[in-house]
Amino acid sequence: MPIPSEYFDRVSVIIITGGSSGIGSALIKAITNVKEAVAVCNLSRSKPDFFTEPNLHHFPVDLRDSAELAEAADGLQQFLSEAPAGKLVLINNSGFGDYGPIDTLDAGKQMGMLDLNMRALVDLTLRLLPQLKERGGAVVNIASTAAFQPTPGMSTYGATKAFVLHWSLALSEDLQGTGVQALAVCPGPTRSNFFRAAGFDRPPLEGGLNRWLDMRAEAVAEQTLEALAKGRRLVVTGWKNRLIAAFSSFFPKVVVTRVAGAALARLRLEQYRK
Repeated sequence: MPIPSEYFDRVSVIIITGGSSGIGSALIKAITNVKEAVAVCNLSRSKPDFFTEPNLHHFPVDLRDSAELAEAADGLQQFLSEAPAGKLVLINNSGFGDYGPIDTLDAGKQMGMLDLNMRALVDLTLRLLPQLKERGGAVVNIASTAAFQPTPGMSTYGATKAFVLHWSLALSEDLQGTGVQALAVCPGPTRSNFFRAAGFDRPPLEGGLNRWLDMRAEAVAEQTLEALAKGRRLVVTGWKNRLIAAFSSFFPKVVVTRVAGAALARLRLEQYRK
């Protein structure tokens, strides 16, 4: 899928969280393929191993820590004050999940998930909103198809992504007329380290979850940038994921909760049969 280069010709700085792997890494590579000269600022604990070019800038930070986030945001604001004129795009990509019955999971990890998936996203966006309004640009928030229904077995994760989706859509309305676009991105299962980190101890080949649903991170990145360039407010990546989102939105919540719980339990069981 071609990514319109005209949009990114007007962008001078990209700020992304969690760009060291998965969808975040794929987004950085896709953006720099479209416009090599754009400045990319990555916020994460580990530096991406492909950060070799002078226009790629790493800000080491644990976004779950509000003090570290505030310090990183101050550094970003200083960077922006010296950056060339042009639009700013903030991509809130960092997040993680956890799999299992809620009473078997580590409470500290659940609280950290709330901090990273929701609080850090809102905090960083609000801190950079003055620069976004001054320069024009966009806020891109990576949600999930888990946002469309409760997810037994990943209950906290699904709830955080529902927050991201609803907050992003409301933010889009709040920012009307400011020159700042807001886009919510809802990927389904994507080949990355996500599932191992979430407790799927033996994810199938290439880090995916289900051969029928899995998408490559590169395909998710391409569809995200295409939606951004078109001025979209919401994109569900992949036609199969769009069908699932439509099903979840049509039927009663109690029904889709049971279906989602059964599907997640079956997917995890199937990984041990391979």
